Amino acid sequence: MLRNLLICGLIAGLCGGLLATGFARVVGERQVDRAIAFEQQQATSAHDHQEEAPVVSRAVQKSFGLVTAAVVYGLSLGGLFALAFAAVYGRVGRASPARTSVLLAAFAFVVVFIVPFVKYPANPPSVGDPDTIGKRTAVYLVMILVSVLAAVAALRLRGLLAERRSGSTATLAASAAYLVVVVVAGLALPSVHEVPETFPAETLFRFREASIGMQAVLWTTIGLVFAATAQRVMTGQPIIPRRRPVALPAASD
Repeated sequence: MLRNLLICGLIAGLCGGLLATGFARVVGERQVDRAIAFEQQQATSAHDHQEEAPVVSRAVQKSFGLVTAAVVYGLSLGGLFALAFAAVYGRVGRASPARTSVLLAAFAFVVVFIVPFVKYPANPPSVGDPDTIGKRTAVYLVMILVSVLAAVAALRLRGLLAERRSGSTATLAASAAYLVVVVVAGLALPSVHEVPETFPAETLFRFREASIGMQAVLWTTIGLVFAATAQRVMTGQPIIPRRRPVALPAASD
C-alpha cells in the first residue's frame, strides 16, 4: 500500500513540477530578467568592470535548469506528501482519500510556504549580499521547521481536545496554539533586509506574487492529482463514480 502511495506521490509531484515550471517560465522569469538588468545597471553606474560571468548561462537557467529544478523539487515534495498522507489518513477526521489529499495539500501550502514566506518573503536571485546567503538559508529553514513542528503539535492537541470538547472548539484552540508558536518564532528569528532602496518596487512585488502563484500551482496540482490516484489505490473506486446505465422500458406493441 505504501509503495503504491509513493508512486502516486511521485506522479503528482512530477505533474506539479511541470505545471509550476510553465507558470514560472511565463510569469516569474520576466521579473528575474528585470532584477538582473537592475543589478547590471547598478554595477555599470558604479564603474564595476570586474563582474564575473555566471557559471551557468541565463539561457540554460531559463530552460533546462528551470525544468530540472522544478521537477526535482516537485518529485521530492510528492514523495514527502505521500508519506504525510499515509500518516494522517484515518487519524484526523473521517474524510475520504480524495478529500484528505486536497485538505492536506492546502494545509501544506500554508504551513510549509505561506507562514515562512510572511517572515522571509522571496527576493529575486540578484538581490541580497552573497556573503549572507548561508545565514539567510539557515534561518529560512529554521522557520519552516518551526512551522511544521508546530502544525504537527497542533494536530495532536486537536485530537486530545476533541475527546472532551466539540470539534470546532478543538480546531480553534489548536489553530490559536499554532499561531502563537509561529508568531513568537517569527519575532525571535532575525530579520533580513537586503533589498536596495532603489530597487523597483513593482518588480519586487511582481516577483513575490509570481513566487506565491508558482507554489499555489504546485500544491494544487499535487493535491488534485494525488486525490485522483490515491482514491483508486485506497478504495479501488474512481474519484467520480460511473453512472449506471438507465434501463429503458421495453417498447410496447
